[in-house]
Amino acid sequence: MSTKSGQYQDEIKKRRTFAIISHPDAGKTTLTEKFLLYGGAINTAGSVKGKANSKYAVSDWMEIEKERGISVTSSVLQFHYHDFCINILDTPGHQDFSEDTYRTLMAADSAVMVIDASKGVEAQTIKLFKVCVMRHIPIFTFINKMDREARDSFELLDDIESVLGIRTCPMNWPIGSGKRFKGIYDRRAKTVRSFEAVATGGAKAASETDYNLEDPALRELATEELYDQLVDEIELLDGASDPLDLEKVQKGELSPVFFGSALTTFGVETFLKYFLEMTSSPLPRMSNEGEIDPVEHDFSAFVFKIQANMNKAHRDRIAFLRICSGKFDADREVYHVQSGRRLRLSQPQQIMAQERQVISEAYAGDVIGVFDPGMFSIGDTITVPGNKFEYEGIPTFAPEHFARVVQLNSMKRKQFVKGITQIAQEGAIQIFQEYSAGMSEIIVGVVGVLQFDVLKYRLENEYGCEIRLESLPYGFIRWVGDPSTDVTKLKRMNNVKAVKDMKENPLLLFVNDWMIRMVLEDNEGLELLEFKKN
Repeated sequence: MSTKSGQYQDEIKKRRTFAIISHPDAGKTTLTEKFLLYGGAINTAGSVKGKANSKYAVSDWMEIEKERGISVTSSVLQFHYHDFCINILDTPGHQDFSEDTYRTLMAADSAVMVIDASKGVEAQTIKLFKVCVMRHIPIFTFINKMDREARDSFELLDDIESVLGIRTCPMNWPIGSGKRFKGIYDRRAKTVRSFEAVATGGAKAASETDYNLEDPALRELATEELYDQLVDEIELLDGASDPLDLEKVQKGELSPVFFGSALTTFGVETFLKYFLEMTSSPLPRMSNEGEIDPVEHDFSAFVFKIQANMNKAHRDRIAFLRICSGKFDADREVYHVQSGRRLRLSQPQQIMAQERQVISEAYAGDVIGVFDPGMFSIGDTITVPGNKFEYEGIPTFAPEHFARVVQLNSMKRKQFVKGITQIAQEGAIQIFQEYSAGMSEIIVGVVGVLQFDVLKYRLENEYGCEIRLESLPYGFIRWVGDPSTDVTKLKRMNNVKAVKDMKENPLLLFVNDWMIRMVLEDNEGLELLEFKKN
């Protein structure tokens, strides 16, 4: 226990660390940038402050992201808003990068789920939501794009409740949508904020005015039809919807719902204010020695992400740490539990997408990047000398698509091995070797096929290595439960390929799940695992 905890309790209480999740194109990146605008971190959507000529999304920093207009890797964004220090973990929306999102959610204390008002709950939202449920983290819902034609608001709530299985509590309520979108009723303040889209300085914003529900000017603004509809719907909500229960929200059983338009900023600041009020400061984390309190314990953190070549000029490799307890001091020695080594964390930085600022201190709830000399792995625990507890590991999930990697220029073998190994250590792909061939025969496995394109692009552009990917017929992979098993002596291995991962763990590749059942039947005592804890 630290006697210094009182000194930085106030700093920890200011922290809010959350992830933003959504189906692609629901407006997640736009919402993230509007948060940054309110915090003063950027002054034009799509540009880092002081770099107004950079019009790609601030949270999409990889070259391939700018080219394709999609997020393929999680990014970290920190900013201040009033008395809060906010860490946003922006995640890829595309399902092919869901494993990166899962790891990021392990570092978040809550999640903001963005839903397109015209589409409701979409496939990727379901997958990401299930990850939140597994972690029992609070989920706040922002129904976006109300400035476009939208589905009925009650239908959207029913969609969330029936498809995702979570109760909802609307905190505000829209008046119309699309061209008839007139504003939003705040159920707690019992006022209506009007909406009128205007263009300002090349970026859309919203002109806002507050009205009392009984104000005749509101009836005139909204039209008789929409005003009467609003009054009826408010009465229905007050009688039938779930009341706000913060205890249920904290358990992930009830989601507060907000309506708005991220593109025009309408409803965004209202949402941000309510969200910060309802979500909590950093919570205790579970370790193999029980819960670690963020305030009472000295510094500890875990690695949830590794990213190579964030700065191409330096060919560096950054490990992202979620600080779980205490205060990080750059001058202090820390203890890397997995290797048993003491070290000083080199070049500790606060991250703003690809922008960095070297720091000397940080607190529980913060996410920092440190230079990784090649010793860190995803899930590693870092603490102060004297502590040896480990935080719960981050599972590695079984990939579903496989290809053989063929290097086209044998003269660049060294760069190729370095590149594919580093990208694999980031967790974006998994690489396997055949038992007899070693590194001369590399098989890559991915959760989604788009990751193959990213691998090819990055090897060519970051490491100067051209490759060809030959698709393999396997669709299933399983870790062998007992790593000492001699897989070369297993029965019924026709159309089954035995490989090993980077840590020499044996795995089996199968064409279909029928073959998995056959191998298990013919090899008594064999245990096969769908995922492996790091």
